[in-house]
Amino acid sequence: MFDGSLKMSFHTLYCPSHLASNLNKRRTQYKTRSGPAQAVLPSAVLLHTDKSSNSSESKRNPGSGLSPTSSQITSPLLSQANAVGIIGGVSAVSTLNFLEKLISWSLQYGEENLPFIVCNDPILNKELLSRERSSLPYLNVRNARSQLDHTSIVDNLQHKRVFLEQSGARCIVMPCHISHAWHSELSKDCSVPFLHVGDCVAHELKEAKLKPIEAGSNLRIGVLATDATLTAGFYRDKLQSQGFEVVLPDKDTLEHTIIPAIEALSRKDLEGARNLLRIALQVLLVRSVNVVVLASDDMRGLLPKNDPLLKKCVDPIDALVRSTIKWAQSTEKLHETC
Repeated sequence: MFDGSLKMSFHTLYCPSHLASNLNKRRTQYKTRSGPAQAVLPSAVLLHTDKSSNSSESKRNPGSGLSPTSSQITSPLLSQANAVGIIGGVSAVSTLNFLEKLISWSLQYGEENLPFIVCNDPILNKELLSRERSSLPYLNVRNARSQLDHTSIVDNLQHKRVFLEQSGARCIVMPCHISHAWHSELSKDCSVPFLHVGDCVAHELKEAKLKPIEAGSNLRIGVLATDATLTAGFYRDKLQSQGFEVVLPDKDTLEHTIIPAIEALSRKDLEGARNLLRIALQVLLVRSVNVVVLASDDMRGLLPKNDPLLKKCVDPIDALVRSTIKWAQSTEKLHETC
């Protein structure tokens, strides 16, 4: 996925994993506590959790120790005007997929010097995943952790947002569907632009100037996601704000295709999950939707790239990548003219 020559300097801080990267052609030297280390294109610094951060104090307050205070950060890690801060999602794999696209697509768009810093916390990954599963009783998640206090998740995300701001990020993004359930809370008092994945995909679909499949009817967009993401409702709200009629899976589709598909996926029955997903997509498409917003990393990865149904689907995270690159380009041009 990344160039095998990528070398990382490790710094132990009392904060979760953070990956700061500056994609430039110059070799950059970082100093660790034990000594200097060379990094080649793309240069990177990984800041990871010290084992001692798993203390009783941290357990008492999930927000404490998740990010350094302003006194701990003496100077920003990044100083570029187009630096991007990224809060990871339900897994490191999904975050890395976002990074892979951000890097490769930015190069295609001519953005060769895109600086970014990534915050990936395994504890938060598990909490977000539990949040998605908490509304799915078939997974039989009935322990105390399944009854999540959303406040702790929001506090965790909030600390990461503040850390990224203090680290020099001039724009914040979250390549995670369920995290956007709390976007309005997280973006409150944020000092930099905080892109919303729902806005990104809704604006792209608006700019596509699609025409209704049925003459005289509204332009319909389907949304297929996990129950937790559908319940949050932000994709529906963002699409409706752009004038689209939003078509969601009905109760029968949820109970007989989507939920069993995720259940099959948890059993590693990929073929079964794939067939059920195809049925769910076809049910939406026969309701005269132009495209289906496939707002699930797991579902998106089920279908092979040459599957005809994928041509009728759009990935919101792809829209977030493109919007991030456009923001970086416009910001860079603005500062070049100043």
